[in-house]
Amino acid sequence: MDKIEMNELLIIIPKSLFALLFLFLVTKMIGKKQVSELSLFDYTIGLSIGNFAAEIIVNSDIPYIYGIVAIFTFGIVAYLVNVVTMKSITLRKILIGTPTIIIQNGKLLEKNLKKSKMDINDLLEQTRIGGFFDINEIEYAILEANGKLSIMPKAENAPLTPKDMQVKMNKKDLVANVIIDSHIMIDNLNQMNKDIEWLEKELKVKGYRDNDKILLATLDINEKLVVYEKNSNLEPHNVLE
Repeated sequence: MDKIEMNELLIIIPKSLFALLFLFLVTKMIGKKQVSELSLFDYTIGLSIGNFAAEIIVNSDIPYIYGIVAIFTFGIVAYLVNVVTMKSITLRKILIGTPTIIIQNGKLLEKNLKKSKMDINDLLEQTRIGGFFDINEIEYAILEANGKLSIMPKAENAPLTPKDMQVKMNKKDLVANVIIDSHIMIDNLNQMNKDIEWLEKELKVKGYRDNDKILLATLDINEKLVVYEKNSNLEPHNVLE
């Protein structure tokens, strides 16, 4: 190895270490979701930042500061998107996406399958990963915004094996999110054959005069309304230090 190559290596090593540190700080700023559950937008941002980092490390023709500014800019954009999508349901649907029902009441929804750009083999692979080798055992399958498939088995195939115990089970159904971030989800409420007046009456019974303190409210087919309050007034803490 000649002197020129050795000098280049000595330059690349500290640049790589600094880029690694900077990427770690940007990722911390964006949040844990960037690492654990990537949406399509998060994936695009992460891929772009990774390309910027690799380019500034190995390409000496590009000024180092240009790459740092590009990474920082994409990090700021991702952070701002996380902030606005927490406040706006409409922007959340546009930028992050919404879940899509693939199997409903045991029936495969071909239209939604095509809409999600999935074929039968992709679906079967995801159901096998979820522990179901026979889709006839599935009551609902929902493709989440991050690409993961959430599965609700039929009552007789539930983990408690009521079929083996010869116990008659009531049919399971989805739980509707009727309030998200203090906003009433009218379409979801209508799907449960309820209206705003009914919801407001039930909330008053539970002691809620308005929706400002409600983070999430769910409703099942048995008309069981469960309310989760906002707790932003609590001090955040780590479970494990």
